[in-house]
Amino acid sequence: MYKKTVWLDHVVEKPDTYREVQNADGTVTHTPVEGQVIQQGTPMSATNFNNMEDGIFENNILNSMLLQEVLQHRRVMADLQGETGQKLITNSKEYPFNDSAVTISLAKSRDTLNYRVDTEVVSANGSVDDVEVYDKQLNGFKLRFTGNAKEVTIKYMVQGGMYQ
Repeated sequence: MYKKTVWLDHVVEKPDTYREVQNADGTVTHTPVEGQVIQQGTPMSATNFNNMEDGIFENNILNSMLLQEVLQHRRVMADLQGETGQKLITNSKEYPFNDSAVTISLAKSRDTLNYRVDTEVVSANGSVDDVEVYDKQLNGFKLRFTGNAKEVTIKYMVQGGMYQ
């Protein structure tokens, strides 16, 4: 965990005051003559600066992890969104044959075929053995039923497949 450094300014009685000494080689040496130190400042050192670097690095890692978490929650929420509809399906063949296949177009295309379609028979004028969802695509799927019914109304609910 990051340990905060409380930085203090170095405050002296006579700031920016120096004694100048001429060196034998022609250079000049400036020696601070600050007077009394009113407040000792925090040292500008590798230890203090590296502490800041470590804190910035840890913060970037944490932000990346939190962003991944937010994106995952968005995926879960998008996966919960769905659409429903009803479709009348007819069969013109005599039992045991059946030509009840229909295509259902989705109002909103999916990002993946990993979506669920739940079905419920609302009404039928004969027996319905099973409702089959097949040939799923990003923008729709097909429905058919088995049994001897001539007309069947099927309610469907689509959930999932959205990862925006």
